[in-house]
Amino acid sequence: MLSYGNSVNRLRLFQKTLRNIASQPDGGFKPAKVAVVTKTTRYEFEQQRYRYAGLSEEDLKQLLAMKGSSYSGLLERHNIHTRSVQHIVESLQSEGIEVRVVKRGEYDEEVVRWADTIISAGGDGTMLLVASKVFSKDKPVVGVNTDPERSEGHLCLPVRYTYAFTEALKKLCRGEFRWLWRQRIRLHLEGTGINPTPVDLHEQQMSLEEHNQAHRITTMDGQRGAGTLNDSLSKPNLLPVRSLNEIFIGESLSSRASYYEISVDDGPWEKQKSSGLSICTGTGSKAWSYNINKLVEQAVADVLKIGKSQTGLDIPLNHAFIEKVTEEYNQSLVFSPEERRLFFSIREPIVNRVFSSSRQRGFANKVCVRSRCWDACMVVDGGTSFEFNDGAIATISMSEEDQLRTLLLEN
Repeated sequence: MLSYGNSVNRLRLFQKTLRNIASQPDGGFKPAKVAVVTKTTRYEFEQQRYRYAGLSEEDLKQLLAMKGSSYSGLLERHNIHTRSVQHIVESLQSEGIEVRVVKRGEYDEEVVRWADTIISAGGDGTMLLVASKVFSKDKPVVGVNTDPERSEGHLCLPVRYTYAFTEALKKLCRGEFRWLWRQRIRLHLEGTGINPTPVDLHEQQMSLEEHNQAHRITTMDGQRGAGTLNDSLSKPNLLPVRSLNEIFIGESLSSRASYYEISVDDGPWEKQKSSGLSICTGTGSKAWSYNINKLVEQAVADVLKIGKSQTGLDIPLNHAFIEKVTEEYNQSLVFSPEERRLFFSIREPIVNRVFSSSRQRGFANKVCVRSRCWDACMVVDGGTSFEFNDGAIATISMSEEDQLRTLLLEN
C-alpha cells in the first residue's frame, strides 16, 4: 500500500510529465490574431512632450541640440524601429494572420483579450510592459528587438530575426521551437494605510515630486472608496500585476536609507536598514539583480591577494585566473527563468547593534516585508509603482498559474 507521501510524489511527477508534454509544439503554432505592441521611440516622446508647449520643429531641433541630443539621430532610430515594425506586420499578414498594431499607451486588457498572441516590438522595457497585462498561461508573448544597435533585448528573439522575422514565423509554423515558461512573481499587500492602486511609470518621465504627487492622488482616490480600517487589515490584497524581472522596495529618495523588516520563508523577522531590497526571478537574475551582486576583477584580485598573504598558499594572481574566478562567481548569480524560486538582495545593508543582516542575499520561496519607511514605493519591473509606507506588509511569492508562455526558436 502506497503511503500518502509516495502518492503525492507520484502525482507531482505525473503532473510534471504532462507539463513537459504540453510544452512541446505539436505540428507547429500559427495564431489567427496577433497584436503587435510597439514602443514609443525617443523621437516620438520628444515630439509629444514639446508639442503641447507650442514649439515648432525648428525650436525642437535647437532644444535637443542644447541638451546634447541630435534631432536627425533620433529621427534615424525612429525610422529603423518603424521599418522593423512594418516588416513584422507584413510577415504576419503574408501568412494570413490578422494583425492589430497598438502603441504602448493604447495597450490594455481589451487588446489582450482580442489577441491569440502578442508581439512586443521594441526592447526589454516594452516586453515587460506587454507581459504585465497578460495573466493567462495560454497567451504566448513574443519579443522582437526593433533596434538591436541601441537595445540589448535579452527577453527578445535573437537579433537576426529582427531582420528576418519571416524566417522566425516559418519556424513557428513548422514547430521548430519550444515553449519557455517564465516564472513570475505575485504580490499580496496588507496592513494600515495601503492603497493597491498602481502608478504606471511606463509612459511617464516623472520627477520625484511628480511621482510622489501621483501616489498622493491615487491614495486619496483609494480612501474615498475604502471602508473602515478593519477592511484594509482584514485580508491581503492580490495586486493586479505580475513581475517578470524583479520587485524593488525602497525610499523614493535614493539617498535616504530604507527602514523595513524582512522574513524569509516564514523565518524570524529581521530589522533592516539599507539602500533597498531587490527580489528577482530567474528571468531577472540577468538584469538589475546581477548588476547589484556581481564582482569586478579588481575586487577579486584584492581578495585573492589578502587570502594569499594570510594563508601562505600559492594562489595564482595572474589575469587569467582572476578573470576565471570572477566569471565563475558572477555566473553563479544567474538561474533559469523556469525555476520556481526567488532571489533576494539587500542592497548595501547597514549593520550595527540595532540592525542585523544574517543573509545579504539568497534564494527563497517566499519573502515578507513590513515597511517602516516614510516615503517609499514598491516598483514592479521598473514600470509600475505602489505606495509602500509604514505599516504596509508585502508577501512576495510565486504560483504555477502565473507563468508566462514565451518561446525559444530551435537553431
